[in-house]
Amino acid sequence: MSAPDEDTFAEEGGDMEEMDEVGSGGDDDDDEGVEMEEEGAGGEGEKKVYVPGIEPLQPGEELEMDRSAYRMYHECQTGKTSCRTCVCVCVCVCVSSESCPVAFNCVCVCVCVLLCSGAPCLSFSVLRDGGGEAREQLPLSMLLCAGTQADTALSNRLLVMRMHNLHGTEKEKEGEESSDEESDEDEEDEDKKPQMELAMMPHYGGINRVRVTRRGEQSLAAVWSEKGQVEIFDLGPQVEAVHSSAAMTAFMKQQKEATALFSFSGHMTEGFAIDWSPTVPGRLVSGDCKKNIHVWEPQEGGTSWQIDQRPFSSHSKSVEDLQWSPTEATVFASCSVDQSIRVWDIRAPPNSMLSATEAHSSDINVISWNGSEPFLLSGGDDGLLKVWDLRQFKGGRPVANFKQHSAPITSVEWNPVDSSVFAASGADDVVSQWDLSVESCDVGARVEGVKDLPPQLLFLHQGQSEIKEIHWHPQLPGVMISTALSGFNVFRTISV
Repeated sequence: MSAPDEDTFAEEGGDMEEMDEVGSGGDDDDDEGVEMEEEGAGGEGEKKVYVPGIEPLQPGEELEMDRSAYRMYHECQTGKTSCRTCVCVCVCVCVSSESCPVAFNCVCVCVCVLLCSGAPCLSFSVLRDGGGEAREQLPLSMLLCAGTQADTALSNRLLVMRMHNLHGTEKEKEGEESSDEESDEDEEDEDKKPQMELAMMPHYGGINRVRVTRRGEQSLAAVWSEKGQVEIFDLGPQVEAVHSSAAMTAFMKQQKEATALFSFSGHMTEGFAIDWSPTVPGRLVSGDCKKNIHVWEPQEGGTSWQIDQRPFSSHSKSVEDLQWSPTEATVFASCSVDQSIRVWDIRAPPNSMLSATEAHSSDINVISWNGSEPFLLSGGDDGLLKVWDLRQFKGGRPVANFKQHSAPITSVEWNPVDSSVFAASGADDVVSQWDLSVESCDVGARVEGVKDLPPQLLFLHQGQSEIKEIHWHPQLPGVMISTALSGFNVFRTISV
């Protein structure tokens, strides 16, 4: 468990601010964002747009974040909040006195060290809150659920974060200001610092993937972990804790491992693929690294599930991702290391499905089902992003194919508000945003000197190391959250 004042939050880029004066730090490299500027070595003030993968940086060139390209930008880290063990070490140094060799002057120093796991959250999910839909008025707030991947199984946590007081980026101040004006602005800046409350439960085993849903009044998290089990947790106590200091105090007294509402050990090994149904509350599908897929049906009472022991097993290798149809309650899609995408109907026999057997030239890592249109988005180890029209799926040919990332795709997701917009992240440490409705004639020469960018490419965001997962916030239009080895980014670009 952790107190909320131990969280690390950075506002609008580089100045890392820890709550309640925990300290400050940060790395300027973390400020490298999309639409970044590249400052040449020859000539002060000479700048140009830098596009990843087009031209490498030259000696003496540095990247500089263009804040005007963001409506909102924040960073946060949760690794330090894993601190829970204090070890005290005492060292005594004794020196003999010159006047009396048998007498010693001793100085003892005791140092207490707080041991921290520093574990990154490589999977997270957005919890819907009661603040309303389509919220754009600043400051913003959000709830997230995430799971850690620590060095040891005992050091992992399942956590709920409440981020609030999230203000937008501001234009840099111009001209000289009086001391009174500076003082007023300092107070205003203090009021605009982002805040975060964090409630953590110990979880034995690294968390591969976490997905959340609402079932009645319950906030449920489905967790795929390295111990080979899929577990369901009730997040109610954690959600209450991040909204109330009294509830947080009571929650922190429960120094024990999280107890699952329900767990399933029928998978033959661990996995990553998991998804809640958006049309049937509590219905779940999970897939493992041995190719098997199981469908979970919720039972009365909200604490148990019936799982069909006959797996959907037509894939020949690991199932990497799963997505329920947003409109058909019995249909879901899967992708696999076997380079295929399959569409299943749970009313049909487990071996009956539609399939694109060679959808990518290598492992397919992630898929996303469009909420409004019959489109499926996929990303693979080949760095390709492909859009599939499910009305023409039997043909096995995508309707769109994009190659912008220079490394495997790690996450994809359609925008829940604008059906033509999607985003992707890659192992090249880039988040890309796209709009399929944009045509070549709409953009012209968008970026001087760069001719080969796809016209549908809206934005490239950088500044994180080893980006693993991205999500749009369904209640905050245009707001995107990304998680990486280096922490979380919360941002909205001028493009979406």
